Amino acid sequence: MAVGGSGNGLYDHLYRRFFENRDRHKGYDFQHAPGGSVSPPTVTFNQRLRWWTWDRWQRRKKILAERDRLQREILEIKQDR
Repeated sequence: MAVGGSGNGLYDHLYRRFFENRDRHKGYDFQHAPGGSVSPPTVTFNQRLRWWTWDRWQRRKKILAERDRLQREILEIKQDR
């Protein structure tokens, strides 16, 4: 590997592999990432949504509450570190 490294670091094997293959490699490694994704969270309601619905403010309140809950979860994860 490069100068100054002990070879015992957390990512040294990845850097070593990169430097060994950099001349013959084409493209990016992240293009070969595992496929799949998680579907976004959904908010469910009792009634079907219509353009003339009277409970728009209740729906909006529920959506905003779910958004705030997810943001709190993210902040709690960040604070645990």
